[in-house]
Amino acid sequence: MPAGSDRKVARSSGKAAGSDERILHSSPLRRLLGRPELGSVVGALAVFVFFALLADGFLRPASLSTVLYASSTIGIMAVPVALLMIGGEFDLSAGVLVTSSALVSSMFSYQMTANVWVGAGVSLLVTLAVGAFNGFVLTRTKLPSFIVTLGTFLMLTGLNLGLTKLIDSTVSTKSISDMDGFDSARAVFASTLSVGDVDVKITILWWFGLVAVASWILLRTRVGNWIFAVGGNKDAARAVGVPVEKTKIGLYMGVGFGAWISGQHLLFSYDVVQSGEGVGNELIYIIAAVIGGCLITGGYGSAVGSAVGAFLFGMTSKGIVFAEWNPDWFKFFLGAMLLLATLLNAWVRKRAEATT
Repeated sequence: MPAGSDRKVARSSGKAAGSDERILHSSPLRRLLGRPELGSVVGALAVFVFFALLADGFLRPASLSTVLYASSTIGIMAVPVALLMIGGEFDLSAGVLVTSSALVSSMFSYQMTANVWVGAGVSLLVTLAVGAFNGFVLTRTKLPSFIVTLGTFLMLTGLNLGLTKLIDSTVSTKSISDMDGFDSARAVFASTLSVGDVDVKITILWWFGLVAVASWILLRTRVGNWIFAVGGNKDAARAVGVPVEKTKIGLYMGVGFGAWISGQHLLFSYDVVQSGEGVGNELIYIIAAVIGGCLITGGYGSAVGSAVGAFLFGMTSKGIVFAEWNPDWFKFFLGAMLLLATLLNAWVRKRAEATT
């Protein structure tokens, strides 16, 4: 299908849904106000200035590197979660899937006495399969993504704990640090690079790379048109030829791929994995995407916005530490950021609709 046809698909489905922000011809001011990440960028600047003034050492290069690392551990998963939300769905199993990814890599490598890269490869297949399962069940049964992924969340939580205790007789995996391929795998997933006098975690590069690829997909490819179309109005998108089922399954597999990267980082950073980790992280990924401008209803958002949302999370979590405040207040600030960002994004959208 030629690219021009894809633009017509997005335009047609956008008309049925109400609008497609990428197709409408409007003034530069309206286009600026219509950017999904604008509200989160304003919020991020405010939080940055706030901690720069109140937290000693926040602006030091080493401190900013720490903030970026904390942001990247959330941002790697926030990117595919944001794309999934733009497509009109969400995934409650994303947090425990990260732990599943690490557990499969570790236990397969240890039990099969294989090179750790073999375990990593098997883990990739498993996480992609879980994503495909979520998408397949969703599209075939027409059940809400809340129900489908809640079921997957519970199953993975039980499998993570049950299989780990069955195979390793404990709730954590065995050490694989002396196995072939461990050093090279750690270099790929958990190494630290020196940039001048500052240490930079490689997850930051993974994060930036995923944001760039996701932005290119959304804004420059036919798949991006399909994602916005199925999130805006899946029935209208199907009527004009968009492969709705394949698009949704692909988005869930994208979440699986992000979980694989995060899981390998978890494993090769600490060598062993606790089977109960990851529960609750799925909400943080969703929060980062929503703060970045994604709508729960779908059809609106950006990969860059999810990155800004993750950066807000990193700044808040580490800024409280640098300011020497009681970390018990972190969840309060996170909830306040979510509400304020959502209200600001709603205001920005209304201004964009009112501006010519």
